[in-house]
Amino acid sequence: MRIQQLKYLETIVRTGSINEAAKQLYLTQPSLSNAVKDLENEMGIQILLRSKLGVTLTDDGREFMVYARQVLDQVRLLQDRYAKQPLRKQAFSVSAQHYAFVVHAFVDLLKTVRADEYHFTLRETETENILSDLTSFKSELGILYLNNFNRQVMQKLFKEQSLVFTPLFTAQPHVFVGRQNPLTQKKSVTLADLTDYPYLSYEQGDNHSFYFSEEILSTLERQKTIKVSDRATIFNLMVGLNGYTISSGIISSQLNDDKIVAIPLAVQDAMTLGWLKHRQIELSPLAQSYLTMLKAHIRGYGFTIMGEDGSH
Repeated sequence: MRIQQLKYLETIVRTGSINEAAKQLYLTQPSLSNAVKDLENEMGIQILLRSKLGVTLTDDGREFMVYARQVLDQVRLLQDRYAKQPLRKQAFSVSAQHYAFVVHAFVDLLKTVRADEYHFTLRETETENILSDLTSFKSELGILYLNNFNRQVMQKLFKEQSLVFTPLFTAQPHVFVGRQNPLTQKKSVTLADLTDYPYLSYEQGDNHSFYFSEEILSTLERQKTIKVSDRATIFNLMVGLNGYTISSGIISSQLNDDKIVAIPLAVQDAMTLGWLKHRQIELSPLAQSYLTMLKAHIRGYGFTIMGEDGSH
């Protein structure tokens, strides 16, 4: 039994005529008659009495229609709740480490949404939370980095949790400092240059694994360290305390980063930033659009998307 057969039958009963019902349903009369006969054969009852004057329900047919209308009412409730939902309410969620280009692309995506309702979520969060958000399907995409230090451990976790990492671009490490910091006079800085300045890094929750750190060289001993939880605070401490952190080098004046300067860090290391998804998930159109916008912003900062020029 198919829902479509019940809809056909409902139209026949309402019009009292197979011929008229066929016209309204844009079907041929024989195909509509055959659909009803198939339903009767499957149910093992005669539902309609056919005559030259039209059709009427048999006693079994009247009882059958009581249940059929209940089924159709439930189908319509489902359609009202869900079938029209994509037009009225759209949903998308991304979990990421703290990067300006992630926010930029998120803003651009929202500007394209033509819906009366939407539910979007951007989680700038701890690295471990990115993985758990993807495995619990709270987020569709995750954004983070790999380097020589964390790659082996992180890729093992990706495999265990059925996550797939796709690289976006490679960045050389930079030090972020406030515009008034004396280090801004240098074209590049060494680790020795940073000794007297407070080291700022993002909290990683209860799991203090160095492999989850958002900053490379996280295992180095430092005299002054400050942990923070959000980008606004870390930028304020760069300005107020002459603190520094290590990141990709992308600074966004549009996101009030104009008081921050990125200086190349003279170390033999690199960060490969990329996106994660669950292996079982096919990306939604919104996620695909977000990735397109993400890549556009990355190119805008002068980086090449990995794979687009034959690189790997």
